[in-house]
Amino acid sequence: MGPWLRTAFMVQCVLGIILSLSGFGFVVEVESLGINYGQVGNNLPPPDKVLELLKSLRITKTRIYDTNPDILNAFAGSGVELIVTVENDMLATLMDPQQALQWVTTRIKPYFPATRITGIAVGNEVFTGEDMTLLENLVPAMVSLQRALAQLGMQQYIQVSTPSSLAVLANSYPPSAGTFTPELITIMTQLLQFLSNTKAPFWINAYPYFAYKDSPTQISLDYALFNPNSGMIDPHTSKHYDNMLYAQVDAVIFAMARLGFGGIEVRVSETGWPSRGDPNEIGATPQNAAIYNRNLLRRQLGGEGTPLRPKMRLEIYLFALFNEDMKPGPTSERNYGLYQPDGTMAYNVGLSALSTGMNPPTSTSTSTSTSSSSISLTSMATKVERMDHHRGLLCWISFCLVAMATTMPPF
Repeated sequence: MGPWLRTAFMVQCVLGIILSLSGFGFVVEVESLGINYGQVGNNLPPPDKVLELLKSLRITKTRIYDTNPDILNAFAGSGVELIVTVENDMLATLMDPQQALQWVTTRIKPYFPATRITGIAVGNEVFTGEDMTLLENLVPAMVSLQRALAQLGMQQYIQVSTPSSLAVLANSYPPSAGTFTPELITIMTQLLQFLSNTKAPFWINAYPYFAYKDSPTQISLDYALFNPNSGMIDPHTSKHYDNMLYAQVDAVIFAMARLGFGGIEVRVSETGWPSRGDPNEIGATPQNAAIYNRNLLRRQLGGEGTPLRPKMRLEIYLFALFNEDMKPGPTSERNYGLYQPDGTMAYNVGLSALSTGMNPPTSTSTSTSTSSSSISLTSMATKVERMDHHRGLLCWISFCLVAMATTMPPF
């Protein structure tokens, strides 16, 4: 077993602690959780190794930011659901129905259905860019792609949407006051009509980290991290919110309802927390990243909905799988990954604490040392190498379940 499989195997156990069903102990796939697989790096592993990692984590949904044929080929027959992306600079071309048909014929059809492509993200955060021409091209390009899918008999399997940043909202607090930015209303209405007609979701990139970084003295870190806190009550709905992400999602739902589209599903196409940042990027630490992602995983295991839609499971794509060393911008942009490109964890998602009975890492912790428990996890994984893979997996899961049952507080 090579180093990639050793790392993936260890992490499977680690996430098994978090993702084990309380009282039953079965490691399960979290159907409402996906992860973003970015490729803006010069040292990332090949797609087949990435697929091994995703399988070991039991993650069955991922999103890429292009239509990389190497990835589409590698993921064939894997069962992993894949959202692909149309680059922003392609929108003008794809307004033409014939060009859209050609794009689907060459970029999607050769790989489908062996590769489970379930969505096409048309551009990324187009609404909050400065290129108004690009914005005007968005919905026509989406319409052309939808028609191309229908022409090729794939429209019932692949949804067409576009991820937007939370900056499309002019107001998001309290959630019931959610409204879109006035200058976007016309085109946003066209988008929502398209999504309503095709029964596709509204995708939002929502990062509580940004809100906390910009107002650390006014926003509770625990509220941003899903930690226990008193939360807030929306004065107009009396709904209680104990975390910012759910409040952000419900603000989008209210904004859509104000335009007459209250029935569209909202999915979080990106959310995450950076493990490093520049001096002015307050809160970007490995400890906070571990807490945010661990708490998010727990919520996803429970299949939670937001206070406004408690019975509708909220689908979330975590950002991101890897740290990407070639991304421009502040340091945080290159440090959202759960993993380093060599397959080692960028940080421990609170797991060493869970396995030893220590208190979970707190947001005020500054230690970055490797705990003895994480060392023992590594040595245990090395021992498991010598066993038959399936027998070793069962033994290792059993070890995790015993540790969880004796040390993990209920949640």
